[in-house]
Amino acid sequence: MMRDMAHDTQHGGQPHAVARQLGLPAADFLDFSANINPDGPPPGVLDGLRDALGNAGTLTRYPDLGNRDLKQALSAYVGVSPEQIVVASGFVSLLEAALRVLPIRSCVVPVPAFNEYRRCLEQDGVDMVPLPLRPDQGFAYATSELLGGSADAILLANPQNPTGVLASAARLTELVDGARRQGKFVLLDEAFIDYAPADSMTPLVEANDHLIVFRSLTKCFAIPGLRVAYAVAAKAVAGELEEHVAPWSVTTLASVGAIAALGDRDYIAALSERNRLRREVLREGLRVLGVATYPGAANYLLARLPAGVSAADLWRSLAARGFLLRACDNFEGLGPGHLRLAVRSDSDNALLLRELRRRV
Repeated sequence: MMRDMAHDTQHGGQPHAVARQLGLPAADFLDFSANINPDGPPPGVLDGLRDALGNAGTLTRYPDLGNRDLKQALSAYVGVSPEQIVVASGFVSLLEAALRVLPIRSCVVPVPAFNEYRRCLEQDGVDMVPLPLRPDQGFAYATSELLGGSADAILLANPQNPTGVLASAARLTELVDGARRQGKFVLLDEAFIDYAPADSMTPLVEANDHLIVFRSLTKCFAIPGLRVAYAVAAKAVAGELEEHVAPWSVTTLASVGAIAALGDRDYIAALSERNRLRREVLREGLRVLGVATYPGAANYLLARLPAGVSAADLWRSLAARGFLLRACDNFEGLGPGHLRLAVRSDSDNALLLRELRRRV
């Protein structure tokens, strides 16, 4: 039953579902299954939300249909014009809009990858062409393999999920340029690129109508409850995407919180380095226990368990002790024996390592 529970939890961040089945309070879990910044949202987010709720008009008036203030804040943060930005309540609705706008019939997807990719492609009648990445090569992207074949598009993430592996800006620029020469589209999921901003492809978007970059405020700014994602594209493409995103898809409160988060420069400046230090301490602690990890650049690690250790059994025993990890058996193209761990606070990471020491 417990293995089924791990498998049925298709996404991270679902402690309530697991808690109900285990008969434990959800508040008792340390959730390592969701890749959310453990520092919580920037302080100004809560202040901004409180101020907004002090005005009844926040709730009685419709949100700004054009999301002008939010796009202006994103423009300043990313370094592109507001006309290149499309906002929505999540990545999936933006990807679905792109699939409706672009003439894509088949799409290469390196795997393992976020499971929603396949679902979105198939629902829109696009053939998914999985391209297995090799663990012995560090799950690295190979430009020639991605560009080979007759597919119209390539859908990939940087950093990858669930591996956390980061492709350099130089590697992705080579891919994006090669795809454009072949008339292929690149749909690039940068949900975790705020941890490695120098490798973002957003600077290339303005002059490339074959590239769409998807980004999120959920993970790094720790506001999944507000649901704000955005796409960056050439102006003409962004205009078409806008026509295929549901109106008022971002609430007034979500917009207020997102703008406050984007304006906290001290928080943003400390984001990447603080995460790197925590991640490396956790990675070293896992190494000492004989648990291998891949060189992730985001706020999570993909762990490969020692031979003879069952990922399902370990997931079950940890859940019973209040530690929720991301089961990985439903990631296409990923072999057995893997679990994904979010990077949490130093104290939470130490508690997990102590628990693993008893069980690995």
